Amino acid sequence: MTHLFNNPDTFMEDALDGFCDAFSRYVVQVPGGVVRRAATPEGKVAVVVGGGSGHYPAFCGVVGDGFADGAVVGNIFTSPSTEDAYNVGRAAQNGGGVFFITGNYAGDVMNFNLAQDRLNAEGIETRNLYVTDDVASAPIAEIAKRRGIAGDFVVFKVAGAAADEGADLAEVERLAAKANDRTRTMGVGLDGCTMPGASDKLFHVPAGRMGVGLGIHGEPGIAESDLLPARDLGLLLLERVLAEEPADSTKRVGVILNGLGATKYEELFVVWKTVAAELAERGYTVVDPEVGELVTSLDMAGISLTLAYLDDELEKYWTAPADTPAYKKGAVDRHDAPERDLSSLVSSGDAVREGSEASRAAAGVAVAALAAMDAKMRAEEDELARIDAVAGDGDHGRGMVRGVGHALEAARTAADAGGGVRSVLGAAGEAWAGKAGGTSGVLWGRALQAFGEALGDDTEAFAPTDVVAGARAFLDSMLTLGKAHVGDKTMLDALVPFVDGLEKEVAAGRSLTEAWTDSAQVAVEAAAATAALAPKVGRARPLAERSIGTPDAGATSLAMCAVEVATVLASRKAQGGEQV
Repeated sequence: MTHLFNNPDTFMEDALDGFCDAFSRYVVQVPGGVVRRAATPEGKVAVVVGGGSGHYPAFCGVVGDGFADGAVVGNIFTSPSTEDAYNVGRAAQNGGGVFFITGNYAGDVMNFNLAQDRLNAEGIETRNLYVTDDVASAPIAEIAKRRGIAGDFVVFKVAGAAADEGADLAEVERLAAKANDRTRTMGVGLDGCTMPGASDKLFHVPAGRMGVGLGIHGEPGIAESDLLPARDLGLLLLERVLAEEPADSTKRVGVILNGLGATKYEELFVVWKTVAAELAERGYTVVDPEVGELVTSLDMAGISLTLAYLDDELEKYWTAPADTPAYKKGAVDRHDAPERDLSSLVSSGDAVREGSEASRAAAGVAVAALAAMDAKMRAEEDELARIDAVAGDGDHGRGMVRGVGHALEAARTAADAGGGVRSVLGAAGEAWAGKAGGTSGVLWGRALQAFGEALGDDTEAFAPTDVVAGARAFLDSMLTLGKAHVGDKTMLDALVPFVDGLEKEVAAGRSLTEAWTDSAQVAVEAAAATAALAPKVGRARPLAERSIGTPDAGATSLAMCAVEVATVLASRKAQGGEQV
């Protein structure tokens, strides 16, 4: 259990504050995460790692000499937001460019790519790499779909050491890509983890069983089998990672035997005894093995085995000295460096524009709709978490609560300042994406902004067709950014029929309230129908069969929100209003 917390809603923020105080000689906190306390030398590549919290010492624990220059810190098991990644990258860089590295998850890819675009647009050359070491999550023919798990550590280490040695951005990227290509991980889950404040684990593994092919976000394994003795388990893991040995292998390997959070070091040592002996028997030379907790999953029980197939240059960086809060190797050649100047780090959104009378009225409806959505998401948080945990990481309910809660706060502030509906939805979307993070955070955030842009701040009068245009812009934003399709078992399975229905009903001459209410019911039915689908994208994809029979959490929450907006529109109509 995760026993110690103040408020589950602020667990990540509280933990990060404590971490930064405890290791203040190494790091300083910036919006979105941490960077090295010492300023990045001019012209040096800034290696910035990141992802959701709950994996310590990944990611903030490896910020320091010989390793990362910064870490972007998301909520528990949730991708950091675009704003977070942008802020940390901008804080860490000093003329040599930024190199982002994180695991290959949809939310991380979306948010770090958008941050890369922003930094490049400002003249800060930025490149990204997404680690794909998990052999269980996709066949080798689809290696680009694999997840990044404990192999993250290898890629971070190589890239950080190369950057500290003075390699330029192209060379750091080449070496990191090479490390990723030659790193393989396989793991098993022995029991689930517990989110802060939760009364039970995200999932349970029956006694005497194990989940084969673990995820590091609380996901169960992709298959289940009998629990093996330590020796047999070690051999199972080893066979899977050795099966993809490169043709030019030198037989020199960097190895990580990683604990997920609740597996005792003594247990890891028992397994390591078998792994080390078997590698030696097969003619491999183990270089600087790591046995311990390097990429965890809160209090999850389980282990993973990572092999990095080394050559001379990868071995050089794998064995290079490092000094960070959680990882130390050799003696780092320190040099005096000034503390980082963070005075220029200012993050601000678009200014609130005073809206026309009609746009301010529409903004009031938007605020009321967000308030209704906020109440519904808080009431349904546990249920959304439950269905998300069947094949995912169980964070959807918390993410929706955080997202809509921050969106509502920002919308109220913008409306109180006289903002029109574009400004109000723009502020709401920015807050949702910036504070919630994850896949749904960036999708909802950008989509709300698109809805507001379609409506405008200066419009003198609104018609139902204007709302249809806004809903279509909302959908188009999600299609463009998410790159999913109907049938992939995502929120699009509810959103597309909702928008199509709304457009059809309004074109037929029905009132906005009637059209929205009926279309929201279509969304509810479409969301329920996703129970029959197998996911084709996202964290649930490797557990596709397990997901069948349970509706998609994103589609379910979207349909719930559509129903709440219908209730607000109906209430407004009953009071004599029908415009937006």
